[in-house]
Amino acid sequence: MISVPINNITSNPFNDIGKQWMLITAIKDGIANTMTASWGGLGVLWNKNVATIYVRPQRFTHDFLEAADTFTLSFLPDQYRNALTLCGRTSGRDTNKIAEAGLTTVFSDNYAYFSEAERVIVCRKIYKSRIVPNGFLDNSIASNYPDEDYHTVYIGEITACLQ
Repeated sequence: MISVPINNITSNPFNDIGKQWMLITAIKDGIANTMTASWGGLGVLWNKNVATIYVRPQRFTHDFLEAADTFTLSFLPDQYRNALTLCGRTSGRDTNKIAEAGLTTVFSDNYAYFSEAERVIVCRKIYKSRIVPNGFLDNSIASNYPDEDYHTVYIGEITACLQ
């Protein structure tokens, strides 16, 4: 993979994230962990190109995101749909889901991604906060939280895009 300017990306983030899904990956104690996500966003905030991700506190990847300064978003081709499904349904606490999914981890500096990805966005964490229910202006949103396990929101400055 080579680094490309983020402004050269012409894909549709609504499709890439919401329909195709992505892998959120972070490193803790030299070990990478990943999870599939279909909620997130790309944009500009505080004069920076950013990615926003949402992770429930009970997810094993949450522990890794808390420990790491960086995270990556890996976008895989359609043939890896089963791998994405497995990484969304299986916890890294219980098994080596990366190996089970047939993915190859690439470690670079202080982040990790997958060689099977067609695009990787590298982010430096710059903000985090917990979603709070009194912020919901649309009461129907609360139905996403029957267990009151509100997501942690992470905003990362995009430091690299690899293709």
